[in-house]
Amino acid sequence: MNKAAVMSLVLSLCAGLFTAQASAQGDAEAGGKLFKRVCGGCHQIGEGARAFFGPQLNAIVGRTAGSTTDYQYSDAMKNSGIVWTREKLAAYIEEPKSVVSGTRMIFWGISDQEKIDDLLAYLQSFQAP
Repeated sequence: MNKAAVMSLVLSLCAGLFTAQASAQGDAEAGGKLFKRVCGGCHQIGEGARAFFGPQLNAIVGRTAGSTTDYQYSDAMKNSGIVWTREKLAAYIEEPKSVVSGTRMIFWGISDQEKIDDLLAYLQSFQAP
């Protein structure tokens, strides 16, 4: 194999790896559309967000569950001891009651990992600077 062919192969493999990694992190724009359709009826996010039927979700990653002061959380959520990491949120979005048994959130979950990644990318775009 000549040098040019080897370089082309290496570049192709690297491009594929970077594309796979980027898609594993999710598409924030697609996540925003999904948020509005699936989550927006109960939750707010962004400038001026406040608690509604559910808590506001600004800076959710790294936040202790049940800790915002403008929402009345269930005892299960307040006492869960969870700190919302990307992985914990992914599990919660997939099957809420398996992560916080006794949560009041009425949501059956999302089983599509791509949609979960998109939603998480959107949520992470509202982290504190």
